[in-house]
Amino acid sequence: MRLARDLIATFLLPLSLLAGCTTTEDANRALQSRWIGQPVERFFAAYGPPESEYPLSSGKIYTWRGGDKTRYIPPTYSSPEPDRTIVRTETRTDGSGQTVVTQTRVITRDPFWEPEMITPPQYQQLFCELQINSDTAGAITSIRASNDTDGDGFSLSRCAEVLGV
Repeated sequence: MRLARDLIATFLLPLSLLAGCTTTEDANRALQSRWIGQPVERFFAAYGPPESEYPLSSGKIYTWRGGDKTRYIPPTYSSPEPDRTIVRTETRTDGSGQTVVTQTRVITRDPFWEPEMITPPQYQQLFCELQINSDTAGAITSIRASNDTDGDGFSLSRCAEVLGV
């Protein structure tokens, strides 16, 4: 019974973590349902001003960016060398041609082995960039993530984290 419970926990925990991940598509759907038809000023009041705007005869296109953060990713190294048994036997022959064993040693780990760096440390820029279209009255007609990095936590969308999706 305990084995079955442990197996279920082993498989369900990773699935539940993945279920909590939000993608850019999920963020786009939530943004559209929440903001289309709303005044664009309300969005900017909640999340900050746009980086740029471009006037059109039918309204404006805004570019908004937020959630800028730098994440440090530590280096990764090769895993430790597996234990192995090495038998080293030194032999010599004496003057009559007889082989004589002088020393036998068993080594379980190479004393000179060191891990190798697989990937170097790096810094990753995290941010969310949106394109927001509004009509001439200032109501949002479309909103979508035009550039979305991974989130800082388990999320696959920085926009989802920043905008509370």
